[in-house]
Amino acid sequence: MKNEEKRTEFVNTRVTPTEKHLLKIQAEAEGMSVGDFVRMQLNRPRVRKTKVERQKVIHLARIGNNLNQIARWANTYKKNAEAAQVMLVLLEIREEFKCL
Repeated sequence: MKNEEKRTEFVNTRVTPTEKHLLKIQAEAEGMSVGDFVRMQLNRPRVRKTKVERQKVIHLARIGNNLNQIARWANTYKKNAEAAQVMLVLLEIREEFKCL
């Protein structure tokens, strides 16, 4: 939000007493007012919990597991020329993940 922009609009929504209580507790835990807490939540990235998203997370976890196994092998056999090649490939993969 721009500094010169004034808050002139209202958003009204109905919540249950339990939901309101939880909002207050979460806001207090963050040291914020409920309004500031809600505004902060609007800017937070959201991970969708669709079947496709879950499959992506599972796939990334498997890739991470495989990379850990390869790294362990490379560290065990780091004196071999093959290990150096594996380390180069791992570094390339890491750089590709940084771009995502």
